[in-house]
Amino acid sequence: MTDIEPSRPAGPEDTTATAPKRHRAWIAILVVAVGYVFDQLTKRWVETTMTEGQVTDVLAPLLRWHFIRNPGAAFSIGEEHTWIFTIIQSGVAVFVVVLLFRVRSSLWAVALGGLLGGVLGNLTDRLFRPPGVGVGHVVDFIALPNFAIFNIADSLIVCSMIGIVLLMFRGLQLDGTRETPEKSGGPGTAEAGRATGQDRDADS
Repeated sequence: MTDIEPSRPAGPEDTTATAPKRHRAWIAILVVAVGYVFDQLTKRWVETTMTEGQVTDVLAPLLRWHFIRNPGAAFSIGEEHTWIFTIIQSGVAVFVVVLLFRVRSSLWAVALGGLLGGVLGNLTDRLFRPPGVGVGHVVDFIALPNFAIFNIADSLIVCSMIGIVLLMFRGLQLDGTRETPEKSGGPGTAEAGRATGQDRDADS
């Protein structure tokens, strides 16, 4: 008799190589595009409607628009070494793009897309704004009490990093699976291993 392997129902792991893979890519692209465009439009709006140094109350004393050009990082750190931030941001952008090719989780696509959109927003300032290529000053305008003045790109970076930390804390992998305890050798280990595939994109 010939042994015939019984067919198994298609699980989530069987669908991640085709349409869902493209679906995740489009999610990331959409988040990057929306975040990047929103950042650049708000900076353009500030430049055309305010003068540098101007402060405008929005929800005083909680929120103000304060137009500055920042050559450094948060709290104007490293103002004399703008080119270093350009190199760092370029490296981060390339690294995130590489990670996006491995993403099979919608949540990871949103988090990494937001991070890339924010990094590209500030990198554009470094590359194309005065005083020169690679040493451009970033337009910042969102002012909160006792805090650094920042912009939409900064907000995207911070929120995305918080999201990434939460995803890692929950054990959700880039491919949509979850980490399972490897030290447990009890009867539940096999079931947990099989359940890993079923958890793919559970939160996506």
